[in-house]
Amino acid sequence: MSDVVLEVKDLAKRFTLVELERLLELKPSAVVKRVEAVRKVSLTVPTGQVYGFLGPNGAGKTTTMKMCMDLIQPTSGTIQIFGSTPSDPSIKQRIGYLPEHPYFYDYLRPQEILDYFGRLFGIGATERMRRIDELLSRVGLQHARNRSLRKFSKGMLQRLGVASALINDPDLIVLDEPLSGLDPMGRKAIRDIIIEERAKGKTIFFSSHILSDIEHLCDRVAIVVNGVVKREGELSSLLQSDTRTSEMLLRNVSEEALTLINAHSTSATDMGSSTWKAVVPQSEMSKLLIQLLQCGAIVDELQPHQDSLEELFVRVSAEGSAVC
Repeated sequence: MSDVVLEVKDLAKRFTLVELERLLELKPSAVVKRVEAVRKVSLTVPTGQVYGFLGPNGAGKTTTMKMCMDLIQPTSGTIQIFGSTPSDPSIKQRIGYLPEHPYFYDYLRPQEILDYFGRLFGIGATERMRRIDELLSRVGLQHARNRSLRKFSKGMLQRLGVASALINDPDLIVLDEPLSGLDPMGRKAIRDIIIEERAKGKTIFFSSHILSDIEHLCDRVAIVVNGVVKREGELSSLLQSDTRTSEMLLRNVSEEALTLINAHSTSATDMGSSTWKAVVPQSEMSKLLIQLLQCGAIVDELQPHQDSLEELFVRVSAEGSAVC
């Protein structure tokens, strides 16, 4: 088995204004323009990992995912899934896909939707019913299996979309904003499913704006801004490589010491009882530390300050926007 499930190299997609108007059902314009939705996307999704695809609105995430699913043809670049092209029918059998806005006929019921998808994949009747029961239970819709979808909330439809992406027991699960519209219990259910599927050796490639979930779930991430991948790699390495500050915990902080802290730190938090926590640029650390000790401050802790994913995301997005 290959160590790589999905490999994208220099992927680009250029829409004409006419194509965009057709997709968005807008009034046709006489002006012919070209819009670069995806300009240069390269990423590698290893086998058995959870891969997070991040970016601001309009960064090109959904367009990239649709190209990987063979729903949109790229202008240039290559896509390999399980060593073949996305158009290979045998490859499609191994993929489960949840689009950003899943659509179902609202007069149908959940079990009818899942039964339909199961038939498309050629799953036998007995096995199909077993999987439907299991999936409805996993996404928390067992109680609504005979309810028409017109009575479903947005979150319930999202849960059904996740179930439909799993009906064929796929090796690669591609989810575009799977946590969108879910309440806290729904988010937990989908997070648990992602963890369970990874434990089975499945590969999950998903996008989300809920960075805390990405940070909790993902082994590897890519951050795309204006159609270009700005960061890509193991999450732990990306956060560590962006460590530029140190964090110190100080006791016995006098007014003189506090003045120094405020002058040289990027943030300072009052912990009470003359105790402060400060985040200091590494370039300032040695000089500041000597001055604080001379002021009588006591250093209890000193360690590198690692960025959160949110801090990294905001900085990379701002850098990418400034360049374009």
